[in-house]
Amino acid sequence: MTSKNTLPKKEKNFFQKSINKLNGFFHSKGKTESPQNRTVLISTFFLILIGIYFFSVFHGDFEQFNAERRASTLGLTFIIIATALFIYRALFFLYTGYNYIKYKPIKSVKDNELPTCTIIVPAYNEGKQVYDTLISLTKSNYPKEKIQLLSIDDGSLDDTWDWMLKAKEELGSRLDIFQQPENKGKRHALYRGFNVGTGDIFVTVDSDSIVTEDTIRNLVSPFVKNEQCGAVAGNIRVLNNKKEMLPKMLDVSFVMSFEFVRSAESNLNSVLCTPGALAAYRKTAVMQCLPEWINQKFMGQPSDIGEDRAMTNMILKQGKHVLFQRNAVAYTNVPEKYPGLYKMFIRWGRSNVRENLEMAKYVFSNFRQDSKLGIRLLFISQFSRLLMSYPFLIFMLFFVVVHPLLFIGSTLITILILSTFSLLFFFNRYKSLQGFWAYTYSIFYTFGLFWITPYAIATANKRGWLTRGLAQK
Repeated sequence: MTSKNTLPKKEKNFFQKSINKLNGFFHSKGKTESPQNRTVLISTFFLILIGIYFFSVFHGDFEQFNAERRASTLGLTFIIIATALFIYRALFFLYTGYNYIKYKPIKSVKDNELPTCTIIVPAYNEGKQVYDTLISLTKSNYPKEKIQLLSIDDGSLDDTWDWMLKAKEELGSRLDIFQQPENKGKRHALYRGFNVGTGDIFVTVDSDSIVTEDTIRNLVSPFVKNEQCGAVAGNIRVLNNKKEMLPKMLDVSFVMSFEFVRSAESNLNSVLCTPGALAAYRKTAVMQCLPEWINQKFMGQPSDIGEDRAMTNMILKQGKHVLFQRNAVAYTNVPEKYPGLYKMFIRWGRSNVRENLEMAKYVFSNFRQDSKLGIRLLFISQFSRLLMSYPFLIFMLFFVVVHPLLFIGSTLITILILSTFSLLFFFNRYKSLQGFWAYTYSIFYTFGLFWITPYAIATANKRGWLTRGLAQK
């Protein structure tokens, strides 16, 4: 039998430190988690333990279930397709990991090398937050003579314009503000900024985002180093993640989405979406597609959502590179309640459907001089998720009806495996156990938001921002 003392001292110290950190995570006063949040986290791991128990008890049923499926033509076909997709996803994950390891953010260039840039901040019903955003931008350590700062009020119904006037009063000629006669949507507010802007680079920042002092110079530097660079995505973290559970979960999700996925995409020069919260575009690339972008339609209806993904898609179509800068950080507010969250996801989902269809029109053509393999694999990965969303939903519902306890067990085992990677990644990047929220988020998304993609596909032609009337965007 192995003795307790056979662990090397280094491993024992690491284990003890991990226990101490976990203990501090749950018990630090007023600094980490509220009693409600602790209860949710503890319940998460209790559920996972139940899932492990169910899977161990019904493992034989799982093998029998697969055997029964193989006995029918339809079941066998589904298993073959599911297995092929699983192998593809596993290989694609390794491919993503390889590109993540190869990725390195571009360091800031010197002041005299930095291009002129126009920062555009559209705002709607943002209140004081737009003031905080504008002030944070003026604290950037970017040459002041090379910055043009614009803010456009998109027909707000609250005191947003008053806060913009206050910012103008304090900043004087460093800020120009404009007011739309009525609410036309974020795309039209940005369009006005693009037409007024004089900088060589356009930087778009959401009015509920705060940037660090190095953000703008780090975001813009790739345009100097790479002549083929048409757009750059910033690194988005959650601003309002101190108390509510959903922002805490989303912060962990954002770290995976940006610092892992977009890092890998950037190594392929093919980031698929520059986020509205923080992005930069080469002016010449924007002007080349601006008429198409502002007049974009889907199934005969004007596109008033997904303006960031659409702009990225059109710039990729030009053969330009789209990169990610991990060292260009913006903190943004996210929904704190379920209605705001699912409406945000529906909006993103519909945009994803539309832009994948647009991407399909050019991604297999000779649209770029350098390698196109990476972006094609990224497209196939995204498009396969859309194609399999309904078959997967039908299979899931069938599984629930036939053997609900086995479904819960196998699903929670899968969540345990995948979320552990998210936890380790988050801990490695930030030395914080906040990554434990990855487990809660995965359970929440699997059981509470599984319907988003099928619904977004079915309603892809619908218009509307959906969250305009909510306090949280």
